[in-house]
Amino acid sequence: MRDTDSTCDPAWDEVLTELAERRSEFHKQGYVPRDFIEKFFPLGVYRHATPEKFGGEVIPPHEFLTMVERIGRVDGSTAWVVAFASSNTYLGALPVETQAEIYRNGPDVVAVGGLFPMQKAERTETGFRVSGHWKFASGCMAADYISVGLLDESAGGKPRAAVLPASRVTTVDNWDVSGMRASGSFDTMVEDAEIPLDWTFVRGGKPLIDEPLFRYPLIGYQAQCHAAIGLGVAQAALDYAQQAGSYRGITGAPPVGERAYHRTEFAKAYVALKSARAYFLDVAEEVWETVRAGDEARDEQKARIRLSAVNMSDVASQVVHDISAISGAAIINNSHPLNQIRMDAQVPQLHASLSQHMYDDAGAVLLGLQPTTPGFL
Repeated sequence: MRDTDSTCDPAWDEVLTELAERRSEFHKQGYVPRDFIEKFFPLGVYRHATPEKFGGEVIPPHEFLTMVERIGRVDGSTAWVVAFASSNTYLGALPVETQAEIYRNGPDVVAVGGLFPMQKAERTETGFRVSGHWKFASGCMAADYISVGLLDESAGGKPRAAVLPASRVTTVDNWDVSGMRASGSFDTMVEDAEIPLDWTFVRGGKPLIDEPLFRYPLIGYQAQCHAAIGLGVAQAALDYAQQAGSYRGITGAPPVGERAYHRTEFAKAYVALKSARAYFLDVAEEVWETVRAGDEARDEQKARIRLSAVNMSDVASQVVHDISAISGAAIINNSHPLNQIRMDAQVPQLHASLSQHMYDDAGAVLLGLQPTTPGFL
């Protein structure tokens, strides 16, 4: 169990220094390569959501979120990829024997997924047969396993994920975007694949692992991880603004740090981000303590996880917008630090787990009503 901020470890400084040196390489090729992902193995990132019985070393969610934030402060795309280390909690719904096979070579397993659009699969005596094409398999270029989504009426409307070794999945080289350029969220394809039932699970289904992290709200955790990416990117915008006070532009006006509107807007952005961050991490820690004590997370806690995450995402995006608005026309240059930050800042908000209707659902639950979105709780 890790209860301290592991990002204070000097090993983190070494990895993030290398990230700062290589991020342009990653952005140019469109993905974070396996050799760099493996730099996070000794830091515990890719075993934090592995069951302890298979060698996992739990990192509490609020601490993992600060890890994602710190990575995002250097590069949003790499934070996006690494954040998915948390999704190994989904694998807890697989039969324990299947999990043992996944972790047979050790606890540091890179598992990613692009489940949509879900594809119709033929039911067989032993499982499923499927051919299909899926979107947004973030981090697939460095993966050990890739999950794809199957249409299955027995799953109660939830996606059924089929887990395949990465070697059995074809990656389509079509990731050409402005934001999160190095996330490597390529399309994937399989052709006439036989998948045993024991290598499938219902996403959001009850885990078969009885450990605290697997009692933490799984889908809510994914929303938090995506919001933490945006938080890190917004921190990077504030870092830039703090270092750019002497910038004068080309008009002969005083340095931006001497302009009242610049100081005012910076202060507003600073306090907005810090306030949203405090609530965001407080909720995560509170719910962690609940499940750590052996209790189930309450519905209102699940709602506050989702509320704090969507609020964090929105505030982070707005902070980047506001800092950009007072930073001068130079930010439109492709080489300007704020240019990629601006492009990255909008992406977490676009993820389904951080959609605007989360406010409505959270409000309903906090008022004692039922949410309207399936799977919200």
